[in-house]
Amino acid sequence: MSWFNLLQANLKKEYIELKRYLPNTIAMLITFYAIFLGMFFGIQFIGDPATQAVSIQYTIVSYIFWFLAMMVTNGIGWEVTNEAMRGTLEQLSMSPMGVWRIMAARLISTTLVNLVIIIALLYLSMLTAGQWLNVDVIAILPILILTLISMFGVGFIIAGISIVWKQVDSFLQILQFIIAGLTFLSVSVAPVMVFLPFVKGIDMVRRVMIDGAGLGQLPGTDFLILAANAVVYFVAGLAIFMACEKIAMKKGLLAHY
Repeated sequence: MSWFNLLQANLKKEYIELKRYLPNTIAMLITFYAIFLGMFFGIQFIGDPATQAVSIQYTIVSYIFWFLAMMVTNGIGWEVTNEAMRGTLEQLSMSPMGVWRIMAARLISTTLVNLVIIIALLYLSMLTAGQWLNVDVIAILPILILTLISMFGVGFIIAGISIVWKQVDSFLQILQFIIAGLTFLSVSVAPVMVFLPFVKGIDMVRRVMIDGAGLGQLPGTDFLILAANAVVYFVAGLAIFMACEKIAMKKGLLAHY
């Protein structure tokens, strides 16, 4: 029940903030849609006509996951920074639920709220490009869940760094480009990238949405790699976050910005 209440409270918080700061939310959507339009027209003007359709489809999937990864990983870093600036970070640490559980609930609630926005952007992008992808929910959902778990792990790492160093704005801005690289590069170009967070999951989603592969057509080894990747990054991320939290508490960094 405590977990449910915590998740419910954070979901309500995310919704209220998006609604209360509606101009900012709309500006964010317009910005990301404008980025897609830039990519789309770039492919139209300089892309190879023979592979143009596939390139646009590839761009749509990669761009959508870039947005998702940004919201999940960078978002929690901004959350910690904002809590520190408001002077409420120490209050979170005094909660009986613990900071890591609160951050986990925020990661989940942020993801759920932003999934609605992402679905809207996906269909808007497909409508704009005139390219309709295979949105097979049954095949995509298990891949998406495992991919999100590895994203949560990276999110915990960012949150831990933010708790100790606080002023990480420049780092988060650089991270946007790193995430773009991870989401847009193909595993076939560099197979070693399967060991990086959420890259394998995005590659599998591409095979479903672009190539039309069903759940039964995806190799079991791919799911094993994806599951192992999710567990490793989530456990590592949580461990790093808790270690950073201990450092912050020991040095008294939670009480001030």
